Amino acid sequence: MSHARRQALIVRDGREGDSSALTTNLFRPFLVRHGFEVLVEDCLEVYEDEKLLAQTDLVVQCWQAGDITPGESASLRAAVQGGTGLVGWHSGLVDAFPEDFDYQLLVGGRFRLDPSGGGRHRVRLAAERADHPVVTGLCDFDTDVERYWPLHDPLIDVLATITFDGDDSRPGASTVPAVWTRTWGRGRVFASTLRCRPNGTGMTHERALIERGLLWASR
Repeated sequence: MSHARRQALIVRDGREGDSSALTTNLFRPFLVRHGFEVLVEDCLEVYEDEKLLAQTDLVVQCWQAGDITPGESASLRAAVQGGTGLVGWHSGLVDAFPEDFDYQLLVGGRFRLDPSGGGRHRVRLAAERADHPVVTGLCDFDTDVERYWPLHDPLIDVLATITFDGDDSRPGASTVPAVWTRTWGRGRVFASTLRCRPNGTGMTHERALIERGLLWASR
């Protein structure tokens, strides 16, 4: 008896020299190994294909340039509402389409500023969510990817945080979400503010979180 394979749709911008293709390609073998047929599109118009999205179990978005149309945005939100999962990381999801407030609500947050510069810092997993499938069995880790301060919906489920030290403007340390999930109707969304470098070198923790997020969010 045969079983239908799940379908994943990778939506990435096609700018020459951009890292979106290299980065998303890191996860294509993982998706195939877990029973997905993978379709790749380099245009946002695919979001208006309601029939395709209804048949799609997981959308993986890595889009860092250009605007989304109201129709594309509405169709994506409707698909997630109906059960299609949405996953992305860093600017490909969390900083995409800054003029679209409805899209930002769907994702659960967006980059606002990077007051920290570079430097190594700690990513702390939320102890109270240690039983969540995305983080169970994992531990806190250090990373040198840049920190971003996201504006976020208080209804997201925060799985990991980063901390900004106080400075001349802010007298105390501030802790903000770095990895979160949320539900949207019957759909699930996974978002990470952490960059995943195309070569994957030294990014085992960041990559593990994304891989778990892919499986968790899928229909």
